[in-house]
Amino acid sequence: MSLKDKLNTALASREQRLIRRRLPDPTADDHLVDFSTNDYLSLSQSSDLRKRFLRKLNDSPYVLGSGGSRLLVNGHAHAALEARLAAFFRAPAALLFNSGFDANVGFFSSVPQPGDVLVYDEHIHASVHDGMRASRVDARVSFRHNSVDSLRSSLDQLIATRPGLQTGECSAFVAVETLYSMDGTLAPLLQIVEIVESLLPLGNGYVVVDEAHSTGIYGPQGRGLVAAYGLEDRVFARLHTFGKALAGTGAVLLITPLVRDYLLNYARSLIYTTSLSYANIIAADCSFDLLEEREAEKLSRKLLDLCTYFLATLRREVAVHRISPALLFLPPHLAIPRPETSSDPSTLPTPIIPVLTPHPRPLSAHLRVRGLNARPITWPTVPKGADRIRVCLHARNTREDVDRLVSGMIEWAESWETAGNSGRSDVGVERVGVVQAKL
Repeated sequence: MSLKDKLNTALASREQRLIRRRLPDPTADDHLVDFSTNDYLSLSQSSDLRKRFLRKLNDSPYVLGSGGSRLLVNGHAHAALEARLAAFFRAPAALLFNSGFDANVGFFSSVPQPGDVLVYDEHIHASVHDGMRASRVDARVSFRHNSVDSLRSSLDQLIATRPGLQTGECSAFVAVETLYSMDGTLAPLLQIVEIVESLLPLGNGYVVVDEAHSTGIYGPQGRGLVAAYGLEDRVFARLHTFGKALAGTGAVLLITPLVRDYLLNYARSLIYTTSLSYANIIAADCSFDLLEEREAEKLSRKLLDLCTYFLATLRREVAVHRISPALLFLPPHLAIPRPETSSDPSTLPTPIIPVLTPHPRPLSAHLRVRGLNARPITWPTVPKGADRIRVCLHARNTREDVDRLVSGMIEWAESWETAGNSGRSDVGVERVGVVQAKL
């Protein structure tokens, strides 16, 4: 079989199983209410941010390109932004990457050394997996999602069987996210840090935190959950990205000067690529203006209030209309309301809300007809049997938008049951491109 035939066969298999990914039509979503993108604070539509960007762009001596790799051309704007972010996030040092994916690959492929171990939440992002696979570490162990007991058990077993962890000659890296993109769950970050510190008292346990989806939303000035817990000095490395709530491009790793120096020498995803353009740097700088001036905090409060409203409304309407849980339901961590407490950031609502259904494509198609863009997520992005509509809420969404979304879901469920389609997944399917995890 030729290469062409092999590629076509693989794509045809995915087509047959309804899991073939496609780019969405660039104009198809223009008229729809956005419940899909990661633009949580709606800064991509902010007139204030746009004006700041154009003004700084006009005043900048450098606008186009960057000239090459950071190791060839270290622009003033790049160095200045790193210094600003280190101060803003209260970190010893900062290093820019072209994306969160590049940052995770660069870190996990190079920093852990032979003999070290990598322990990671089973829902960790694909970029961490790619970095771990490229690393020189042979011990890679997952623990159950957000389970501190499972983390403790995994570390206990590794420590018992690896004398280097007991003497401090080897290290354990624990990789977690603060806000997970598919389930909208918040990590029990304080407990994770405490477990690592207690089991590895010699200081050779290193917690690495991906704040990609929490940047701008949680913590003082939007500095994330690490800052909300006051753990800046107890976390080894933090990743913040600019392409989600901040409406920019790029990412920053917050690390020690030693790790920064090491990454400049060994992180291939940094060394062998053209660095962010000056326009990208200027755009990110403007977004951090809004964070520092606490304008983003106002948007975050509005967003999280809307998240609470959506969940309450959906729970109520599902109960009132007696929608079958086999057709439409919330995952266990969202099904029952739990009290929010200011002292425990893990109880806060999140803008990512999975609505589980065995028929995500027909439901998404039904919503699109009604002017609502909420995308289906299926295997292999999520495990088999965990198909869903992933609702992403935004600061510019209104309660009226949310009411339309909930009523559209209820309407679809009732019509689906009335038509007797509960056992079919192909009725009314619209070929909506399946989004990849953590876009």
